[in-house]
Amino acid sequence: MEQQLVLALSLFLVSVCTARAWPAPDFCHGKQCPEYKLVKKAEGFEERLYDASEWITTKVEGTESSDLMDANSRLKAYCKRLNDAGYNFPYDTWPLLITLKEGKDYWLSWFVPPGTTTLPPESNSTVILESRPESTVYVRVFGGTPSIKKGEANASELCKSLEKDCTGTTYSGAGYDSFFSLSHHNEIWIYASDINKSETP
Repeated sequence: MEQQLVLALSLFLVSVCTARAWPAPDFCHGKQCPEYKLVKKAEGFEERLYDASEWITTKVEGTESSDLMDANSRLKAYCKRLNDAGYNFPYDTWPLLITLKEGKDYWLSWFVPPGTTTLPPESNSTVILESRPESTVYVRVFGGTPSIKKGEANASELCKSLEKDCTGTTYSGAGYDSFFSLSHHNEIWIYASDINKSETP
């Protein structure tokens, strides 16, 4: 069943202006994004080297619009608790990531900017802090209103460009725009390490 990849999740984000040192690309719209270096631009994809990063992540319990909205609400509530406790946790980071892990479960993630005060232990185990090491990531850019179906199709096209069998490979759909935006910058991310895992006998 086709569902919007980002839907109206960005409508729930509160815009807070936060200074940053990294000159993020235009598609970040002046918000904080995970930092990367462009290693190579090839036909159909880019190879990027992303710095180590942290994300708050929660499982999406299904593929209905309400499931995505519930997951987003959990992340929003988590951030609110942190800010109410005196932490300065921004709500204005990009991208929103929806990750399909090993072809099974969907997860929703918000980027945690560098320099954010260390997060306290979270009593609600449905929200986790995810640390991603410095990694090589293959990225395919596509436009149009994002959806699960478009994410699947572009992940397949990215694998074709890489000339890899990505069966069961974890991939992420990254959205940088409001669902109601007139134009959309969307990306599919596949970590090089995940492709290597899928090819291991």
